[in-house]
This record gives sequence, structure tokens and C-alpha cells, in this order.
Amino acid sequence: MIRMVPITIGSATALGVEVKLPKTTLLSISTDQGYIMCGALDVGLLNEKLRDRGIIAGRAVGVRTLEELLEAPLESVTVEAETMGIHKGMPGREALAKML
Repeated sequence: MIRMVPITIGSATALGVEVKLPKTTLLSISTDQGYIMCGALDVGLLNEKLRDRGIIAGRAVGVRTLEELLEAPLESVTVEAETMGIHKGMPGREALAKML
């Protein structure tokens, strides 16, 4: 099952996507500039192999719902996200606000 929901961040709207898979759920919340995602996101790959794309993203681990993803501290972020003031330990909602 795939669920897509609008998520209000301040006066803007981000898109939450939840994909139910066997024994796990993929979670992401995206803006026009970047996104945060559950532990399935490989930040190392984005920073190393895809660095030239300038992807703005953050990863939170141990989350099971979109609501938890919004509140959880980011475990890692891309180099490009750091240039925008997004850093490890920042709550997902705060990171998304910087991506809007």
C-alpha cells in the first residue's frame, strides 16, 4: 500500500509518502528542494557517488510513521543539506522548514 499525504510546515506544504513493504515501511517527506527519509536512505551514497547532483536530504533512523519522521532527530545529512544549515541532530520538521 502507498499513502501520500500533505504535510503542513509553517505556511507551506510538503508531501509525505509511506510505502508499506513486507516487514518494513519506507517513509519520506519532500519539498521542492529536498527531502528527509527513514533509515533506508543511503546518505553516504548521495555524498560520494551522487555528490555532483547536489542532493539536499536527511535521514532519521528508528521511525515507523511520518509523524515520527517529523519529530525525530536526523542521524545524518548530505553535504548539500549542511550548506543550507541543516545538521545532524536537527528535528525533521526543522530541516524541512529550511528546505522550503
